[in-house]
Amino acid sequence: MRSGKTGGDASRAHRGNKVPVARPLMTRPETSGQTALRHLVLVLGDQLDGTAAAFDGCDPAQDAIWMAEVQEESTHVWSSQARIALFLGAMRHFASERREQGWTVHYRRLEETGADATLAGELLRAIERLRPRTVRLTAPGDHRVLKSLRATAARAAVPIEICADRHFYVSVQEFAAHARGRRQLRLEYFYREQRRRHDVLMENGEPAGGRWNFDEDNRQSFPPSGPGAVPAAPRFDPDPTTSEVLALVRSRFAGHPGRLAGFGWAVTRAQARAALQSFVRERLAEFGRWQDALWPNESGLWHSQLSASLNLKLLHPREVVAAAEEAWQSGAVPLASAEGFIRQILGWREYVRGIYWTRMPEYAESNALAAHADLPRFYWTGEAPMPCLADALRQTLANGYAHHIQRLMVIGLYALLLGVEPRQVHAWFLAVYVDAVEWVELPNVIGMSQFADGGVMASKPYIASGQYIRRMCSGAYCAQCRFDPAVRAGPKACPYTLLYWDFLLRHETMLAANPRTALQARNVARLSETERETIVRQAGLWRRANS
Repeated sequence: MRSGKTGGDASRAHRGNKVPVARPLMTRPETSGQTALRHLVLVLGDQLDGTAAAFDGCDPAQDAIWMAEVQEESTHVWSSQARIALFLGAMRHFASERREQGWTVHYRRLEETGADATLAGELLRAIERLRPRTVRLTAPGDHRVLKSLRATAARAAVPIEICADRHFYVSVQEFAAHARGRRQLRLEYFYREQRRRHDVLMENGEPAGGRWNFDEDNRQSFPPSGPGAVPAAPRFDPDPTTSEVLALVRSRFAGHPGRLAGFGWAVTRAQARAALQSFVRERLAEFGRWQDALWPNESGLWHSQLSASLNLKLLHPREVVAAAEEAWQSGAVPLASAEGFIRQILGWREYVRGIYWTRMPEYAESNALAAHADLPRFYWTGEAPMPCLADALRQTLANGYAHHIQRLMVIGLYALLLGVEPRQVHAWFLAVYVDAVEWVELPNVIGMSQFADGGVMASKPYIASGQYIRRMCSGAYCAQCRFDPAVRAGPKACPYTLLYWDFLLRHETMLAANPRTALQARNVARLSETERETIVRQAGLWRRANS
């Protein structure tokens, strides 16, 4: 395990250094008679923070902002209409706000760029036209983009300054130091370290309430009657800018998955702050208890739905954590709910970013379980054979959102048990969710959901039979289904249960060697040879019939 190694590009990206310029591959005209542009501040679609490090020391009188909408960023994976619209709408609002602050913003709209436009190509043309002394940007959240922009600046013979992204609690260097020398990387130890370091939910040096986590309180399922009345998350009516974007996306990306009816995601910082306040006031108190529960036609429940605003940098994680902690301190929400939510931000979100930047680019190719099946076609239509999976897929395709248990233990679990190639699962998740940025999405899929990294991120594969889904939805999905989660073979066998046992058989040796899955391996060891043959045969038939 290379827990102390950092990828070269990633490490340099977060030191804020200037990169030596290679031999020019493009001539730059003289600037005689013009005022030289000092810094061209490049702002990417997931960097919509006017206080980002790239703006440090900048002056609207000497510097300018550059942004571009390009087809490539919506087609390198088959991005959903909601994801495209959110990014473009938020970008255009950010640019407008910067202009109001006196900035010159050089903005290339999608209508102005061709179908073959790339970020690198548009930047190259902008450098040739504007002739800045330096290109500055905050470190990207995508290894592919970082590599491309470095190469573009070198080709244009312009120094590029990559500024550390202080949006996060933990720098890449700090995570690498945490990882160095550890035999295993585990969230729990990292999370406790950050709680102490940032004095979050701490009392006299000890965790509030005497416990580091409240998982036992936070894994309940709904009663058979369901969740009851759930306060709706705020939706924001499209203004003229957003309406223009929605029309553009409907026209230019008509063949992409999803739909835009009811689009109401936050596209400005003011809207994102309003969404945060609404969550803390109306849903955080019940979030902890029900965060792992499932219910038909409910993708929001008490979840914050703030991940898109966080990942676009419309919200800062420190203000989100502070709001949750203050709600607990005031007595408005129970400690278990505040802790469960804060762990997602201060713990998991920071942890997956560290994994990404200290393991890329090799991490993206991980396939420890040798999974090579194709992603089923119904992932793009929602026409899955099981109501639980169909519901999660349809909600995702319609709204660009599903809550984390739908993603991990319904959608991701099925792909894991089926043996889908991890890169295909990653590409689908990156394409369909409005909050998907590669630094956070890829480790969640490769490491946690698909266990393709062999245990770098998680201590065991997150596998379960259909019985888990029945328990977490109180049987609501199963009552609609022709399959029985208690049956592992035969015509009534739940596909999750059948494929779960097939997974155990395929990976029996690996599971037996892991203390956390040894019990599951012992259970499969009790199967007779006839039972084994039946499960393997029926699982193969299911794969061929539902590919």
